[in-house]
Amino acid sequence: MEIVEPTNVYAYKLITKKDYFAPGHRACQGCAEALAVRLVAKALGRNVIVASATGCMEIISSPWPFTSWRVPWIHVAFENAAAVASGVEAGMKVLMRKGKVPKKKITFLAMAGDGGTSDIGVQALSGALERGHDFVYICYDNEAYMNTGIQRSSSTPYGASTTTSPAGKVIPGQMTWKKNMPEIAAAHSIPYVATACPSYPIDLVEKVKKAAKIKGPAYIHMLSVCPTGWRLPPELSIKAGRLAVETGVFPLYEVDHGRYRFTEKVEKLRPVEEYLKIQGRFRHLSEEMRDTIQKRVVEEYKKLVKKVQMTQGD
Repeated sequence: MEIVEPTNVYAYKLITKKDYFAPGHRACQGCAEALAVRLVAKALGRNVIVASATGCMEIISSPWPFTSWRVPWIHVAFENAAAVASGVEAGMKVLMRKGKVPKKKITFLAMAGDGGTSDIGVQALSGALERGHDFVYICYDNEAYMNTGIQRSSSTPYGASTTTSPAGKVIPGQMTWKKNMPEIAAAHSIPYVATACPSYPIDLVEKVKKAAKIKGPAYIHMLSVCPTGWRLPPELSIKAGRLAVETGVFPLYEVDHGRYRFTEKVEKLRPVEEYLKIQGRFRHLSEEMRDTIQKRVVEEYKKLVKKVQMTQGD
């Protein structure tokens, strides 16, 4: 992977050296999702209970009889990570109230991929957010069902070629636009929503810690570069994540009690072509499709800028 010089050495020193998501798992080479999970685990520490949906992270971290998890961890079905986490949160609060469990701060974490979040898990997630459970939900978005063979999801970007949206002469790949899950979460008027990417580790860790401290539901959407599904060399995972941010494809921002704020403001967006050209899943795109993507990215970024300005009073 590309080595990125730390911009804040002191901040890096604040990240614990302890690993609660242990090494030795079976993730693919260059998997940015595994890196993201490791950073999240460091940020949350020991007092956490994790409900993890079926997916890449469940498969690579828990091959019987081994586990990479050094904290309480529950493997749940594809669609119900939010439901299980909210049930565990409610149950633990009852046990604490009755004196059967010592009262202490526990973070309840639900985690799933984009398929388990934006597709088959959105019903359970919406219900948990609406009920106001005190938990953190993290979507590790690698933009397809990677674990089962790179099938498209509603988080797969326009134009990408997958095994179920293959690029052909008639239909050149995915023909719908990526579902905006952070905005869907924000529409529930929950206390905290944020985007993050392991290419920006300090930003990621700070957001996870903030989400854990806030009372009520928190949603973090994590871009997780997948070299296997995106068709790019493993050493370019970190670069791809940074290009996603720098081109405006995946802006880094947070919505703190309704107030939008960029956490990595890009004054001048780089051409989206720089992001697309390093990925094999986009190599078939025509010039017209690339122009369409560029136009869409700029439009969406401008919308986000307006939301920041409106809610910050700038």
